[in-house]
Amino acid sequence: MLRILEPPMRIGLAADNGTWHKSRLLAGLRALGVEPVLFSLADVAVVTGGGEPLRVPGFADSLPDGVLLRTIAGGTFEATTMRLGVLHALVASGVTVWNHPVAIERSVDKAATSLLIARAGLPTPQTWVFSKREAAAECVAREAGPGRPLVLKPLFGSQGEGLMLIERGEDLPDEAAVSRVYYLQRYVPRADGLWRDYRVFVCEGRAIAGMIREGDGWITNVHRGGRPLAWAMPPRAAELAEAAAAAVGVDYTGVDLVEDGEGGFLVLEVNSMPAWSGLQKVCETDIAGAVCRGFLAAMRGAHRPRLVVA
Repeated sequence: MLRILEPPMRIGLAADNGTWHKSRLLAGLRALGVEPVLFSLADVAVVTGGGEPLRVPGFADSLPDGVLLRTIAGGTFEATTMRLGVLHALVASGVTVWNHPVAIERSVDKAATSLLIARAGLPTPQTWVFSKREAAAECVAREAGPGRPLVLKPLFGSQGEGLMLIERGEDLPDEAAVSRVYYLQRYVPRADGLWRDYRVFVCEGRAIAGMIREGDGWITNVHRGGRPLAWAMPPRAAELAEAAAAAVGVDYTGVDLVEDGEGGFLVLEVNSMPAWSGLQKVCETDIAGAVCRGFLAAMRGAHRPRLVVA
């Protein structure tokens, strides 16, 4: 007779910071019968001369079957490039990586995200990206003015860090201060004057939770003091977030939306390493559990069990 042979899965959880998120993911995987190996991408090495050259802590001379990525250790451009290269090498070796490194590269680079969102035909604030201050200043002179600013964002920034409202070309920092990339986006104010936007969590292509983010200023990120509020997410917001996640190719993501003033929404950002501690406070969905279930389902789909003769 035939029986299914399903060997135990070797799982890695790549997480460098964020104790709360790390503990939630560990608990979520253990609840599903998996004991993951916790490691940092900063500790992965490449050693040639014999055996598997990619050395992942906790896996000796072998590789994991899957890696659930929570964070990439911060560092220099060179260090980040190496860590992304490690993820690409894992994928090339048949390892399931969530999120896929291509999706991470697309979402970390705001210009790439904006390009993909625009090509998908999804509504998003008008955006301009320049390498030279002169070109950025010409754009500001043409598109901005008192009371109608553009938002200057770091290309690789997150959690609301480094944002500036720009009304005049002379307000622009010099090229070195922005790593020679000016990412400018039209600021979309609310008619009621509230400082408010929205976060939708998408996993496996489906919007599973959402919240209002409300602040005392125009930057509403929870990391910067914004308050998470419960939200009855309308279908049009869920559908837009799902479409944005598909356009960028992320497996799980936090999609930031803002109202367009006409009853619809605009996509601001798509995050491939989203935090959800604030969201979890105002929703009933077990977000870590959903991420773990989706990751293991993707792994099982890629590593199908073998049929053997009993």
